[in-house]
Amino acid sequence: MNNEFFEALAMLEKERGISAEELIAKITKAIESAVKKDYEVDEDRIKVEIDPESGKFAVSIIKDVVDEMPGVRRPDPEPVKEQAEDGDEMEEAPVHREPPVNLHNYILTPDAQEIRKTAKAGGQIAIPLKTKEFGRIAAQTAKHVIRQGLREAERSQLYNEMQSKAHEIVGAVVTRVDDKRGIVSLELGKGEAILPRNEQVPGEELYEGQHVKVYVVDVTVTDRGPKVMISRTHPGLVKRMFEMEVPEIFDGTVEIRAISREAGMRTKMAVWSKDENVDPVGACIGPHGQRVSSIVEELGGEKIDIVRYSDDPAEFISAALSPASVVKVELLEGDQKSCRVTVPDHQLSLAIGNKGQNARLTARLTGYNIDIRPESGYYGEEEPAAEK
Repeated sequence: MNNEFFEALAMLEKERGISAEELIAKITKAIESAVKKDYEVDEDRIKVEIDPESGKFAVSIIKDVVDEMPGVRRPDPEPVKEQAEDGDEMEEAPVHREPPVNLHNYILTPDAQEIRKTAKAGGQIAIPLKTKEFGRIAAQTAKHVIRQGLREAERSQLYNEMQSKAHEIVGAVVTRVDDKRGIVSLELGKGEAILPRNEQVPGEELYEGQHVKVYVVDVTVTDRGPKVMISRTHPGLVKRMFEMEVPEIFDGTVEIRAISREAGMRTKMAVWSKDENVDPVGACIGPHGQRVSSIVEELGGEKIDIVRYSDDPAEFISAALSPASVVKVELLEGDQKSCRVTVPDHQLSLAIGNKGQNARLTARLTGYNIDIRPESGYYGEEEPAAEK
């Protein structure tokens, strides 16, 4: 049994990458707990030896050798209430209570000498448990611990694998589509993840067996193993796509300073270059628009506006409202970052966008509340009088 046991540990260490030392520690602890329950001795009286190098697997119980068993514990004395000099009753005096005696920790001298002739009262003796006595416990415990160890090791490996992919794009395969609940199950390497309805691109229909790209938002530890939170709508998905597609972003020449997205409809991305000779917008668009078009295709036709970032808020806001032209940008005073943007009359609807989308995305991109007005002013609106 010992040989098979150690061979199994070696195989698990080799094939599953689970440390034999870690498993042995768990098995030792579990055997101690099982023996304590079956033999009713204190845990510090149990000795478990598992040595893969020598092939030794032994369990013994340490007992104190005595000529007579310790007496049964006497009842605790009643607490004594002392009287104060004025006759008032004082608090109860603390009572010293002897700890209960566990008779299973002791063995009489004649019984001990049957195991070891040299045993004497006042000493200790290690009583080995025969294989048939603890073999069942050891076998069941080992199986349970190994199964548990395998699950924990696999969870740990999966967590480490997925944690390294946090905030990255990973390829996944659709395994199940639940139309009723609106969720999609995906296979990510050795694990599985759920794509909730609110993380799916509106209007996008996924089907079983489909290969898709998802963004790993976060990885957390739960009782059931690592939980991977994924998304198809997160702005990080578009950002990572550009980092993979554009060499200038990958090597740091061009930086993505801000990004806002309404998945399936439009994304706005602000880029900047530390090299004055490099056009950050042109680098992202690519020759003949090849770089941006490949990402648009991957996103199912989602429109992408790439604008030049500027430290000047007015200049940045003006560029961010693309494709609309801007006449002027006025930064307003106050605690909140707000501005008034004036556009040509015929560009007003373009600046605001369908259902306010262009204005919304620009506000998220720049961090400013934006009030868009036509150049001619609204009906009935008067220009503020010039200060004298």
